[in-house]
Amino acid sequence: MKLIQSRDNALFKQLKKLAESGRERRKSGLTLLDGVHLVQAYEAAFGRLDTLIVAESASGEAAAYAAGREHVVLADALMRDLGLVDTPSGLLAMAPIPAAREGIRRDRDAILLDGVQDPGNLGTLLRTAAAAGIRQAVLSPGCASAWAPKVLRAGQGAHFALSIHEDVDLLTVMADYAGTTAVTCLDGATSLYEAAWSGPVAWVFGAEGQGVGRPLIEAARLRLRIPMPGDVESLNVAAAAAVCLFEGVRRRLR
Repeated sequence: MKLIQSRDNALFKQLKKLAESGRERRKSGLTLLDGVHLVQAYEAAFGRLDTLIVAESASGEAAAYAAGREHVVLADALMRDLGLVDTPSGLLAMAPIPAAREGIRRDRDAILLDGVQDPGNLGTLLRTAAAAGIRQAVLSPGCASAWAPKVLRAGQGAHFALSIHEDVDLLTVMADYAGTTAVTCLDGATSLYEAAWSGPVAWVFGAEGQGVGRPLIEAARLRLRIPMPGDVESLNVAAAAAVCLFEGVRRRLR
């Protein structure tokens, strides 16, 4: 067991770069997992990780998970300095970024994300999609990095059940999609609960505030609106996606 207390330590510098730089993550093929649940989910999907990083004051679940395994101890101030979350869990791991499980399937359900930049929203969207039984997520170039630590934390392991494709031209995917491409918008839209569709669906969700871009709306085969009888103009993108995806689940189960 090694205690790291200096910001000049090579491992800490590497952790700092991975925490802050998408370029570094792409270059190294590594990302950071924060928390026992996320580390467990990764190891269940891809196998045991070599080394864990534990906060100096870690106790409870974090300390127990690292016990008897190869790990290094990071001073609490350095753990906080990584800035991964407001309240660090006490356990980190460096992990190889998995490749997409398979190419984009035009004959299966999918979520297509257009410029979703908030890490919390992106992670929640991936988590909701996985919970609804969707197995592929396609992200436009304007989205936050799917493998950023904050997105991973919000996803809570959903990443490892999905085939994730980044920096993709969504119009190209929609053009030859075998099922229904559906987008939420206001103009010319049918109520989600009255609309008819069958077969696989590619659900298109857009950036916070801006929504889905006009070219994607025009390319979609189905325009949907979520009825909102309350005095609210719109829903957060992650909430809107949950409503749509689980309406799809309801119909499949029916």
